[in-house]
Amino acid sequence: MSTPPDTGGRTTVEGDDPRQATVRWRLRVAYDGTGYHGFAAQEGLSTVAGTLAAALSRVARTPITLTCAGRTDAGVHALDQMVHFDVPTSLSAALDPAALLKSCNSQIGPSIVVRSAEIAPDGFDARHSATARRYRYLVVNAPVADPLLARLTWHVPDALDLRAMMTAADALLGEHDFRAFCRRVPGTTAEDPIPRRVVDARWTRLDGRPTGARTAGTSDLEGRSASTGPSLAPVVGDLLAFEIEANAFCHQMVRSLVGTLVEVGRGRKRPSDMLHILRSADRAQAGQPAPPQGLTLMAVRY
Repeated sequence: MSTPPDTGGRTTVEGDDPRQATVRWRLRVAYDGTGYHGFAAQEGLSTVAGTLAAALSRVARTPITLTCAGRTDAGVHALDQMVHFDVPTSLSAALDPAALLKSCNSQIGPSIVVRSAEIAPDGFDARHSATARRYRYLVVNAPVADPLLARLTWHVPDALDLRAMMTAADALLGEHDFRAFCRRVPGTTAEDPIPRRVVDARWTRLDGRPTGARTAGTSDLEGRSASTGPSLAPVVGDLLAFEIEANAFCHQMVRSLVGTLVEVGRGRKRPSDMLHILRSADRAQAGQPAPPQGLTLMAVRY
């Protein structure tokens, strides 16, 4: 495939036949993953990509195939997913970004919304052009679950040592082999490393209460400044956020990390165990993956 330098996102198939020229569009998309079987299209199942592609196909009047920055699992959400698709040049000329947003969002919103739409720059690929992705995982640490947050969080009733979880998360920074925290990619063996570079990994408390404040079933942040975040907070307990940014992620990596970090918070593992588990490259050493509903793709860097 070749990309002429002056096409403004247009690509052509081999042979540069102008009748086959296409224009690449990129969209920023947000969605509530509840009720969807993940992002990737699957025959006979309701997925984010399948639902969005169907809406786009009606707008563009041609079948649409989507490529995303990062496939999310069933029940996982996104605030800033990036996708691209190609349409024939003749049909692209009739597409208006504002009209595309309005039409798609009226068809499939509010569970899936298109936040922006534009013709992509030359050479852009939603997946391969990305330099980093950022995820957030929310935990409600309280004796009783909060029904208003149930679709977006993992309820953990046990008391958590957030200081220990913070210390354990520090071990993730840098480049490591994450075999212990990932499902193996089909076609690979247990000896094949899964290197990823983590540039940020941190826990914060989002309720904005003063440092040292504590309720039953919650953790103590004494000596740490509390993070002032959104007013989305449980009536009783703490709303805890784990944020991680890396060049790429493997299947169930974030959920496996959170599950293990919560084991540290419960006192079932030590903070120093995190580095040992990383170096072991043994999936059996890590904790069970956290539930999917607490996870959100927050940003994709380009």
